[in-house]
Amino acid sequence: MSLRDKISSELKTAMKARDSVRLATLRLINAAIKDREIAARGDQGVSELTDADLTAVLTRMVKQRRDSARAYEEAARLDLAAKETAEIGVIESFLPRQLTEEEMTAAIAKVIARTGANSVRDIGKVMAALKADYAGQMDFGKAGALVKQKLA
Repeated sequence: MSLRDKISSELKTAMKARDSVRLATLRLINAAIKDREIAARGDQGVSELTDADLTAVLTRMVKQRRDSARAYEEAARLDLAAKETAEIGVIESFLPRQLTEEEMTAAIAKVIARTGANSVRDIGKVMAALKADYAGQMDFGKAGALVKQKLA
C-alpha cells in the first residue's frame, strides 16, 4: 500500500470515527500534497509524486509545526502549542521510524567510511549520501552537526 493510499484510508477512518483533530490534520496533509503536485506539474511535468516526495512533504510539515509549537510556547499560548503537537503526532504516524542517536552515529560513521570523507570539505558529499539513504529517518540538522564534529 502506497503512502497516498494509506493517508486516504486513514482519512476515511477518521471521518467514520468523528476524530476531528486527526481528520483536520489529514486534510492538511492532503492539501500540502496537492500543492506539491501542482508545483511539480508546473516545474518538471510530473503527474504523480513518489513515496519519497510524500515523505519529504510530511517531514517539512513536521518541521513547520515544531517551529510553530516552540513559538507558541514562548508566547505562553499553550493551547495552540498543544494543537501543533497533536498534529505532529498524526503526521509522524505516516513517516518512517526515526533513528535513535546511536543509530544515527553508526549510520554517519558508515557513510563517512563508504564515501572516503576525511575533512570538513567533504561534509556536502556525506550529507548527500545520508539524505539519499536515510530520507525521513533522521533529523539532518543534528546529523550535519555530528558529521562536522566527526570530520573536524
